Amino acid sequence: MTKNKIQTWKFLYVLILISSFLVHVVCQEEDEASGDKFGNSAAATEMFSQYASSRFTNLSSSLKDDIRAKFSFCITDVETDWNAAFNFSKNPKFLSECARSTKGDMMKRVCTAAEVKFYFSSFYQSGGEAKKSSFLKPNKNCNLTSWVSGCEPGWACSAGKQQKINLKNSTEIPYRVQNCSACCEGFFCPRGITCMIPCPLGAYCPLANLNTSTGVCDPYRYQLPPDNPDHTCGGADTWADVMSSSEVFCSGGSYCPSTIQKIPCSKGHYCRTGSTSELLCFRFATCNPKSANQNITAYGLMLFAGLGFLIVIIYNCSDQVIATREKKKELSREKAVQSVRETAQAREKWTSAKEIAKKHAIGLQTSFSRTFSRRKSQKHPASQAKPAAADAAGLTVSTGTSQQPKKKEKGNLTKMLHEIEDNPESHEGINIEIGDKQGKKNPPKGKDLHTQSQMFRYAYGQIEKEKALQEQNKNLTFSGVISMANEVDDLIRKRFTIEIVFKDLTITLKGKNIHLMRSVSGKLSPGRVSAVMGPSGAGKTTFLSALTGKAPGCVMTGSVQINGKDESIQAFKKIIGFVPQDDIVHGNLTVAENLWFSARCRLPADLAKPEKVLVVERVIESLGLQAVRDSLVGTVEKRGISGGQRKRVNVGLEMVMEPSLLILDEPTSGLDSSSSQLLLRALRREALEGVNICMVVHQPSYTLYRMFDDLILLAKGGLTVYHGPVKKAEEYFAGLGINLPDRANPPDYFIDILEGITKLNTGTGLTVKQLPVRWMLHNGYSVPMDMLNSIEGMSGKSAENSSHGGSSAHATGSEQNSFAGELWQDVKCSVETKKDRLQHNIFKSADLSERKTPGVFTQYRYYLGRLLKQRLREVRTQVVDYLILLLAGICLGTLAEVSDETFGAMGYTYTVIGVSLLCKIAALRSFGLDKLHYWRERSSGMSSLAYFLAKDTIDHFNTVIKPLVYLSMFYFFNNPRSSVYDNYFVLVCLVYCVTGIAYILSILFDPGQAQLWSVLLPVVLTLIATQGGDSKTVDFIGDLCYTKWALEAFVVSNAKMYSGVWVITRCGSLLQYGYALKNFGRCLVLLVLTGILTRIVAFFSMVTFQKR
Repeated sequence: MTKNKIQTWKFLYVLILISSFLVHVVCQEEDEASGDKFGNSAAATEMFSQYASSRFTNLSSSLKDDIRAKFSFCITDVETDWNAAFNFSKNPKFLSECARSTKGDMMKRVCTAAEVKFYFSSFYQSGGEAKKSSFLKPNKNCNLTSWVSGCEPGWACSAGKQQKINLKNSTEIPYRVQNCSACCEGFFCPRGITCMIPCPLGAYCPLANLNTSTGVCDPYRYQLPPDNPDHTCGGADTWADVMSSSEVFCSGGSYCPSTIQKIPCSKGHYCRTGSTSELLCFRFATCNPKSANQNITAYGLMLFAGLGFLIVIIYNCSDQVIATREKKKELSREKAVQSVRETAQAREKWTSAKEIAKKHAIGLQTSFSRTFSRRKSQKHPASQAKPAAADAAGLTVSTGTSQQPKKKEKGNLTKMLHEIEDNPESHEGINIEIGDKQGKKNPPKGKDLHTQSQMFRYAYGQIEKEKALQEQNKNLTFSGVISMANEVDDLIRKRFTIEIVFKDLTITLKGKNIHLMRSVSGKLSPGRVSAVMGPSGAGKTTFLSALTGKAPGCVMTGSVQINGKDESIQAFKKIIGFVPQDDIVHGNLTVAENLWFSARCRLPADLAKPEKVLVVERVIESLGLQAVRDSLVGTVEKRGISGGQRKRVNVGLEMVMEPSLLILDEPTSGLDSSSSQLLLRALRREALEGVNICMVVHQPSYTLYRMFDDLILLAKGGLTVYHGPVKKAEEYFAGLGINLPDRANPPDYFIDILEGITKLNTGTGLTVKQLPVRWMLHNGYSVPMDMLNSIEGMSGKSAENSSHGGSSAHATGSEQNSFAGELWQDVKCSVETKKDRLQHNIFKSADLSERKTPGVFTQYRYYLGRLLKQRLREVRTQVVDYLILLLAGICLGTLAEVSDETFGAMGYTYTVIGVSLLCKIAALRSFGLDKLHYWRERSSGMSSLAYFLAKDTIDHFNTVIKPLVYLSMFYFFNNPRSSVYDNYFVLVCLVYCVTGIAYILSILFDPGQAQLWSVLLPVVLTLIATQGGDSKTVDFIGDLCYTKWALEAFVVSNAKMYSGVWVITRCGSLLQYGYALKNFGRCLVLLVLTGILTRIVAFFSMVTFQKR
């Protein structure tokens, strides 16, 4: 036969089979006997199996609406999940076997859509809650009056020949009580209905065998009916969740390609419970024969070893990352310094040599002039002057002529010296080793400088010129400073000046009517250094706070004028420097880094970078910090520079921003005499540029005292005793009869008098209480009546009250106040103080400083660079955090084994608590340790938004890396079914959320309280989220907990990997927890939105609430 004929016969044969199949399908519904004939053909039987399989598959269209209505929380795609459970097209052999055993009556025994709905609705009540029992309700086939053998578990009945069965009928249950027999293999027949339902893929449903010893039909759990001795064990009786019907599930270590076939897993493969095929193990995983899961702990151990080794390297070598870069920068700076110093030394040598040569030439000229004048006077006595002048000129010419041949033989050094003399502004310097022999005729200046070396050369060149001028004016008295100022007018850049005039300034505590300061008048002038002195309780710090406009909880009366206008001092905060009493300096930055950051953020944005470098280097030089410029400032835990050097860095942070008004609160405390003088010299140089300087000083030495221009002496109660030039203070007190003893330090003597240690001479007729009144009368200031009475001879008690600004009547009234009244006054005062602080932090004044500092984005870059250096220096702390996460991943992954019944909910619960707790505590360091630094920088006009965004940006590194570190251990030791990507995305969103919560805690609470909240919150919220009860309030609160969103996302990501025989288990577990598969994306979005919202709240809290 030819090839074409063979293909034609094959085609005809297929047509015959299809026709016989179609005829049989039609005849099956009419004549049961035709099933026997149909079953005799193997090919036709196979095609029938495919047909029956397609009928089961198409049944989903009838149940789609009901499944979506009741099971949308656990079934998102009905077609996909139905096919995963009932698509038998790959292996429909059990259908043909059933067709043979039932003699073609199989389709009369299979449940319709209505019966399937009736069965599955038994698992859930009308409210949608899971039922504890799975007994079916009575129906037309199985009830109290009709209970055929097919109603027993494992048995089914036929609908009969005459009755037509439509499997898609989802409304009516057919009458089915004929020819009852055992359920087919691969099907299950529930108790209470008389039809068969095919077991889903992943199940193993063989026929049962009677266990004579127990009377149970193995491997199932039902027993034979006692009143029917002819009844035998049938097939499977139920399919429910894995806890209720574990015997139906294909056991772990085996896989079931069909519902009637179970094959043990081979070596190198693993088969989880409910598997339809064996899965290949990873390369290094342990998979013995009949393995229910692969052991991938080896990957976890290798990863742990690798990460541990990397952590050890980072822990021990972290300092080298920045040290190498800083060393290179320091080498460039040292070369620039060396070059400038060589230039200065060469200039000095050349100047000295020129002066010596000039003096020598003048001496020779004078001697020769005398000699020639004598000789010529004998011949031409009348014309002595002209020959002398001519001879002098001739000498000069001859001298110059004699030196001409030598000019051609000048060396390179001599040429450089001549160039320095010709161009004294040159700052290229002499660098014999690396210098350019040709030199630069037009060296770059200012904005033309780009490289680090050029900028350092420029800065140190300017500093060396200033030093040279200072050597010429060693006397730093006021007149000497003025003379030096005239000479260096081209070096000093005048600034915007601020003059403060205050009149009758009175500060009263709200709610208590207690005066902290009273009737203080005076003036702070630009270019002068004023010292505020007085005993403890004199209100020195209060006076400084009033000048800067910071007096929360107080009522301030009187007038404070800025440059003759009633302007708010806060409008000039960009050019006002305030040095706090405490040394608020970043300990994990070097001296130069602290100063450079302050200069970059606070100097004018249009100022060239070389000029900023000059400002910083000048401050470092003037404060004597050159030796420790590259040393870390240090903290309490880590030793750095000395306390005195730290104090000078604290002052330098304000000096580098070139302020117009500089206020210092006890800057000399903790400094020795030489350091204090060094600081005062630096401040006096600032005064040369028109800076208004006011500082609180405690009993300075006489030398330090004489370096001040003005003195403000305050008595207890904030009353002015003297305000004027330092030189006239002794004269004023001498006019009152208070004479300074010999060898006594004036400030010590005056403060001892105000403190009451030194008694006033009775001959003066004065008391300490009368000194403020005398000062007011001396200057013509208005004196309050109660204070005026003290000079007319009030009693000691009245005088005591008047010194504090209160009258005797007020004092009596205060004494009569009850405890409740005093408590109310305290509460009222506290509320007023917080209200004032909120207003001060929220409301801003218009900027009148005429200085445009860098914008938010530029400051953001500066903050980012600073934080990166800080984090690199704190990398050991970060490494410890990562090590703890690794250990937590190992412990929780090992202890919390994945349970197929709960889809790993227990392990994920521990993960949510552990990761939340560890990441929160670590995130507390972001803002909790830098509160004082932030408050200082914010008060100086730096951007709070740039600060917050930079902190958050740096923390994004932990948001990305920490989930990876934890998951690298947890996943390999726990081995869930969900993918690594899903778990990672959930962890990233969780860490992002809890980091924002930690920001709020660290900003609003002290470190100890914040840590306690960080521990309690994840534990309590997880308990609420997992609390299953009837309380709607608890459920509502639980729905708002971030722990529930994270836990739901974890469980859902794992549950969606279970299909086929696991569908009912999946639906039951999700229903019990209240989760839904479709909520996975929503949970991630909620976590991210919570992270964003908490960051907004944290930022608002940071700029609003400020503790003191």
